Amino acid sequence: MTPGGWPDALAMGALGLALSVLLPALILGTRAGPAWARLWQRLCPPAGAALGGFVVLHAAVALGNCVLMPGTGVRIVLHAALLVGGLLFWLPVLGPARRLSEPGRCLYLFVGAPLLDIPMVAVIALGHHYGGLGMIVGMLPMGVAAAALTWRWISAEERAHQGRETALHGPADRFPLARQPGTARRP
Repeated sequence: MTPGGWPDALAMGALGLALSVLLPALILGTRAGPAWARLWQRLCPPAGAALGGFVVLHAAVALGNCVLMPGTGVRIVLHAALLVGGLLFWLPVLGPARRLSEPGRCLYLFVGAPLLDIPMVAVIALGHHYGGLGMIVGMLPMGVAAAALTWRWISAEERAHQGRETALHGPADRFPLARQPGTARRP
């Protein structure tokens, strides 16, 4: 029998949603305020430390809850620590003092998302199917965020390239296949 059942799935899914939706929304919603911006700038760790630290913390909390079965008070403390770690995880990507380039942000999230799922696969293997799947489903918005950031970056690069081409060659050369036969191409 799976320990926890559906209540465990709902609790872990809610925690996953808090990590992948609420924390990014908190950062995005408050980074324009000067006091919040200063706080986020002070708290923002280097990206490698944030990613590695959060992956290790996430694994320790998930597997610790599964193996040790701590009491309610200890679980609350562990989940609070996980939320603080999640906040630090998102700051290099969304904080006002972003330390990552656009490609770096995409890579950070595309590397981080599967690394955060590995401990949940172990939780499932240990028999906590509902909780493990709940957390994986709750963390799916992180992949959506990675895809959205990638699309935004690609679109910005394309607009910049088109602007450079227009500045160099004029608007007629933007569509080379539309030239009439016998017309010479400008250098």
